[in-house]
Amino acid sequence: MVKETGFYDMLGVRPSATAEELKKAYRKLALKYHPDKNPTEGGRFKQISQAYEVLSDTRKREVYDRGGEKAIKDGGTGGGGGFTSPMDIFDMFFGGGGRMHRERKGKNMVHTLSVSLEELYNGATRKLSLQKNIICDRCQGRGGRKGAVEVCQCCQGTGVQVQLHQLMGHVVQQVSTLCIACHGQGLRISQKDKCKACRARKILRQTKTLEVHIDRGMKDGQKIVFHGEGDQEPGLEPGDVIIVLDQKAHPIFTRKGENLIMTMELQLVEALCGFRKPLQTLDSRTLLITSHPGELIKPGTKKCVLNEGMPLYRRPFEKGRLIIVFTVVFPEENFLSPNKLKELERYLPGKVEDEDSERMDDDLYFYTDLEDCELPRESHLFENKEDTDYHSGGGIQCQTS
Repeated sequence: MVKETGFYDMLGVRPSATAEELKKAYRKLALKYHPDKNPTEGGRFKQISQAYEVLSDTRKREVYDRGGEKAIKDGGTGGGGGFTSPMDIFDMFFGGGGRMHRERKGKNMVHTLSVSLEELYNGATRKLSLQKNIICDRCQGRGGRKGAVEVCQCCQGTGVQVQLHQLMGHVVQQVSTLCIACHGQGLRISQKDKCKACRARKILRQTKTLEVHIDRGMKDGQKIVFHGEGDQEPGLEPGDVIIVLDQKAHPIFTRKGENLIMTMELQLVEALCGFRKPLQTLDSRTLLITSHPGELIKPGTKKCVLNEGMPLYRRPFEKGRLIIVFTVVFPEENFLSPNKLKELERYLPGKVEDEDSERMDDDLYFYTDLEDCELPRESHLFENKEDTDYHSGGGIQCQTS
């Protein structure tokens, strides 16, 4: 029993959430509330990152479950308490590398790209336009003409002004503030020498178009990194552009790892007497799904077609399986006359009669009628079971045309 659920609520997960569920929840929320995408949601982004930092660490999570957020801040993990920078957590999660990396490298830019299941199956190339900062070509990032940039005399090039305030007696407080003369740059440029292109900002805004190559077999949430294509800043190596794939739902197929899962509806006559049904694949081929006459297909039966699932990433000529879950549509009531029903009964397995049925006395029994009723729907259709649940044999055949 956890003492608090605040961190779990922040990520939108249950206290029993697995590590994978925590990752998925953090990824979705961090992309949504990242300051680059939502500048006004910096506080929310910080809270999400702090919650994930605690819950993704087994030791910290145990401390939080026992004593709540107070136990974490009091240093119950043995690390002195407190939290890591939210941007450090984000960069480590998305491949940025943390604070030391950011000090010599510009900030990464993260974009979500919505893709279809067909694009992940066949591969695709998408064009993505984005806005980025580039170093001004006219002044080479100096902010003014060559030789016109001078060290700020107010802060001696530090960008910070230090002031001493006497409090009581001999107690002196040292206060550091941003230099107002150079706005923390450490350098000053006279108005007449400022670069006319960038107005001494040293950078310009530019639209950049990237070609995003989606390889066959890529997955939802997979990252495509364009190294050095992020914002430029004088004195720093450009950051990266990180594209995160977001798979859209498909009306027929559901992806489960390397396998594709779908539901196929059969009429009762097809379930009893065999069937032939065409099925269009994600690469526009047509499979002919058939069963042997006389082979009974029960509702919920699972069959598979080998090598018709998703291509394997970087091994595109190998594929998973296509798993078909069958449902059977039964006829409406009174679909046959009593004579026809008697005739049909001759071809079906015999009824199982109760040993006492011939000796029943009507006076000893209460007769009831069956009525239709709605039952809670169970969602076990696509459970992740062992491979042995999916039968590769059993008569389901596939032909291509």
